[in-house]
Amino acid sequence: QELRPKSLDIKQEELGDMVEKEMASTSEAIEDAVRRIEEMMSQARNESSGVKLEVNERILNSCTDLMKAIRLLVTTSTNLQKEIVESGRGAATTQEFYAKNSRWTEGLISASKAVGWGATQLVESADRVVLHTGKYEELIVCSHEIAASTAQLVAASKVKAEKSSRNLARLQECSRNVNEMAANVVASTKSGQEQIEEKDTMDFSGMSLIKLKKEEMETQVKVLELEKRLEGERVRLGELRKQHYVLAGGCDDAPEDGEARPAPAPRRGILKKPPIAQKP
Repeated sequence: QELRPKSLDIKQEELGDMVEKEMASTSEAIEDAVRRIEEMMSQARNESSGVKLEVNERILNSCTDLMKAIRLLVTTSTNLQKEIVESGRGAATTQEFYAKNSRWTEGLISASKAVGWGATQLVESADRVVLHTGKYEELIVCSHEIAASTAQLVAASKVKAEKSSRNLARLQECSRNVNEMAANVVASTKSGQEQIEEKDTMDFSGMSLIKLKKEEMETQVKVLELEKRLEGERVRLGELRKQHYVLAGGCDDAPEDGEARPAPAPRRGILKKPPIAQKP
């Protein structure tokens, strides 16, 4: 009983209502996300300046574009679902159509929830990044999640749609646009992170002479440690390549310098002809 999917606890006649509620809930979540991003933009302009303001504005603008793309996707998906129901229900009611196609309906509900959840998580991650309490990597992960849930929604809608449907073509176009906007969020986040980290690590204006000398010595130590580690990794890489060569080419040729092998190599003459298959 515990292993049964929770959606099976819903009566089939309630599935139609669930679809409409979830799509409406997703739309509300996206509208709320757009409002929150606008508030964050206003707050960022009041509390930050210079490079940080530039980075925050770029990230929040890309998030806004992504939310707008998701909003259009949800609207188009809703229109396509109405078209699917109208063309497939015949004399049955909308509720009966959803109940009859319960597996498809549950997939639609799940996909819609995933899109709404992804939008909410993206805004929360953006809020933490602007307040300098979160990680840039969170935004990148959320963008990937949104792209994945968008693909899930399109796949769920496409199952029952007519191939010639205009709404299906629009939905696929909206999906491509969401993916493009999600990629823009990732790009703006990565470039912003590099900008902020470079500014933080290269700003020496407030340091005294003693502090600068101490930082210089610590940096020299780090350079020597990294050089030593790099040399060790290069040696390791050489040994790995050597072993790879032994394992990959050991069956073809024996090394001329008499290097040891894991297993004795057969003579060259034996390998000139392919081995004859033995009887079972």
